[in-house]
Amino acid sequence: MNPASQPLPDLHTLIGLFYEQAEQLGRFTQVSAEQMPPAERRLLAHEEHMTVTVEAFHGCPVRVAVLERQSGESHYSRKILLHRTSDEAVVQFGIVRLDLNAISPDVRSEIENETTPLGRVLIEHNVLRHVELATLWKIEPGPDLCAALQLERSQTVFGRTALIYCDGEPAVELLEIVTLAGRDN
Repeated sequence: MNPASQPLPDLHTLIGLFYEQAEQLGRFTQVSAEQMPPAERRLLAHEEHMTVTVEAFHGCPVRVAVLERQSGESHYSRKILLHRTSDEAVVQFGIVRLDLNAISPDVRSEIENETTPLGRVLIEHNVLRHVELATLWKIEPGPDLCAALQLERSQTVFGRTALIYCDGEPAVELLEIVTLAGRDN
């Protein structure tokens, strides 16, 4: 399948999986990489797995905490936080929508086990994957995002939508929002 022919992840569709009103999560404005602060640009403006990028940036592994999930015949979705293992600080909020038909049963089982970040599962199972950055976002956090990331309402954060192809098939739609969690970068 040609990656360029696939629709990019739709922000409102991803948000709508877990929110009746997008404003509960935040107000999103599309930005370019050049409009982002350097640390956030380094974390988001690339075509790599966020698990690897966040771990390198923070200098330690991360663990996943699943806040909510939806599972059906063809798709599995979850709203997650990634925590640094060094101090349990939250470093990322995410919404993931996975096409279950695009992965093997053993990969599906480990993902649905919810103990390992998605990127780490795909890497450890040697799934041939390609991450396609879709859009970069500047976000005025709403009440749910403020609570999840432990933010003041006036703080601005940044995020991205992306699509992961597994073995050439579009498999994972992502919304990933980062926080520097006490870093002075």
